[in-house]
This record gives sequence, structure tokens and C-alpha cells, in this order.
Amino acid sequence: MSFVISGLPQEEFAPLFGLSEEELRARGVIRKIANAKPGYPCRVTLEDAEPGESVLLFNYESHKADSPYRLAYAIYVREGVGKAQSFTDELPPVFKGRPIALRIFDKNGMLIGADLDLAGDLEVKIERAFDDRQVAYIHAHNAMHGCFAAEIRRG
Repeated sequence: MSFVISGLPQEEFAPLFGLSEEELRARGVIRKIANAKPGYPCRVTLEDAEPGESVLLFNYESHKADSPYRLAYAIYVREGVGKAQSFTDELPPVFKGRPIALRIFDKNGMLIGADLDLAGDLEVKIERAFDDRQVAYIHAHNAMHGCFAAEIRRG
């Protein structure tokens, strides 16, 4: 089963790029400078920021479904980043070397399954989830910190 993992649209965050610390603070956003790699996973490019690169940290509603599983949590976006990246039938760099939790949803935004990858067979788990026709999409989360990593759809 083919799948696509997509970053968030840059246009959603572009109005934050270049704002002053005070303007960001008024919006609940914190500017940080990446001091290690990995450590600051960008949700647009699905790559870790390079050390010295500016990132924005803020609360983001990743699951906007009208269901009890609606969810918002902290994410990073590289400041000034370009177009969102997508990966077909392959894992983005930001998934590699991290334990990833999968939350599996139906078309109504209801959780119908979950999985956890610690052993490096995430592609197999994604494909297996999509074998079930009730699965509409999957949200990948960093298992240790709990933050949204990316959405996965059928290819």
C-alpha cells in the first residue's frame, strides 16, 4: 500500500517569520536557536534544524477533527522555511532514529488504532494500517515527547 507523509503548509506560519520577540510573545510563540542536531524537528520540511538556525516554538492544533481526539501541542517550525516537503513510500529525515507513535483515525476523526515503532519497521506498520479500508489517515507523533510529527495519507 502506497503512502504519503506531508509537512505542514509553510503559508500557515509565514506571518510569524521575522516578527520581533515582543510580537511573537503576544502570539504565544517563542523563538529559539537550534543548538544541536537532532533536536529541533521542523514540521514543514520534516528535517531537523541545523545548529544556529532560528526556529519558532508554539502550540499547534494538529488534529482539528470534531471528535474527542481533537489535539493541540507544541511544535517547531524553522523560521523562513520554504515549501512543505512530502515523501512518498519513504520516511522523512525527521523520523529516522526516533521512536514514532502512530495514531490511526477513521474519516470522522475517531481513533480506531495505534502502533509504536521502536525497531525500525515503521513503513511496514504504516502499510499494515492502511490495509484496513476504515483507516482515513494516520498521525505520527514523537513517542518520547508526544508532539505531532506529520500526517500520513494513502498514496
